[in-house]
Amino acid sequence: MKFKNKRNWQIIKQFSVGWSLAFMFISFVRGEGTEELGSVQFELLDALFVSLFIGSILGSISGFAQVLTEEYGYKQISLQKLLLFRVIFVVLFVIFMILLAYAVYGKNITLLEFAFEPGSFAIYFYIVFVDFFMVALRQINLFFGSNNLWKILTGKYYTPREEERVFMFLDLQSSTKHAERLGHISYSKMIQDCFNDLGVVTENDAEIYQYVGDEVILTWKLNDGLKNQNCINAYYHFQKQLIKKKEYYLQKYNCQPHFKAGVNEGLVTVTEIGKYKKEIAYHGDPINTAARIQGKCNELQRELLISENLKTKLAETDFTFEELGKIELRGKEKQVSLYAVHLND
Repeated sequence: MKFKNKRNWQIIKQFSVGWSLAFMFISFVRGEGTEELGSVQFELLDALFVSLFIGSILGSISGFAQVLTEEYGYKQISLQKLLLFRVIFVVLFVIFMILLAYAVYGKNITLLEFAFEPGSFAIYFYIVFVDFFMVALRQINLFFGSNNLWKILTGKYYTPREEERVFMFLDLQSSTKHAERLGHISYSKMIQDCFNDLGVVTENDAEIYQYVGDEVILTWKLNDGLKNQNCINAYYHFQKQLIKKKEYYLQKYNCQPHFKAGVNEGLVTVTEIGKYKKEIAYHGDPINTAARIQGKCNELQRELLISENLKTKLAETDFTFEELGKIELRGKEKQVSLYAVHLND
């Protein structure tokens, strides 16, 4: 597992902060104006300090377990085994918390007596509930994608606003041929596997905006997309991952999936849409143009095409650009200058 991946570190950080806040909350509730039934009597300030310390440690452990689940659990083992793993983790988590709390508060009392003191089961229930809540919140955030849940909760895009962004449309090559040969069930499983492998693009700061059939749309804020040529490197990073798993795809699907892509940048409107199903949506001509550019890949027999607008903003790159001239795009009145991107040897 690559912990150079910012996404993994971000998960651990989120869980660490969440658990710290959870322990500080229960310390405040139990330590302010209340008297404990057990041997441990809370001094509020001390309890808050210890909660911050313990929450950071246990939150990091919980976040690490979540990373392991997402990196190795999904699509590798059954849902029942994943749930069993989480139950075992929570039990060990509670035991570890008891040992840690005993080391801090346990005085003139045995560990067994400390573990079963009056009121202790309420704390254990609280820990299990917080763990369930954190995992559920993580899953909800994954459904919205790219921390959009927080953007919706804060109302960041309730009123439409403009952002300059890069968009990449990725489409599976020969998708109709694959679908007819594999049948819809096996074909859907292959798409699942491909989009699971697409997760590597998060290392290039890509946001996965939408899945549309066998097509996916990636986006970056302009500076994030230009930084380290992320908007181009993401494509080759994904292709490298598919090649790395070539034997897997050949054995399971008797094919090597390959994606073609079109990339464009420009000023778009971003806003929150929907009443019963909310989503952060982007509107604007740069998105349509990116889709039309991707649609030219087959005709021009190129795997990665970008617009001149984007090419001029990439100051220094590790790639070779092949100028294809002005190309007529469907639905566009003016022709658009396109460049094919090639990896340097």
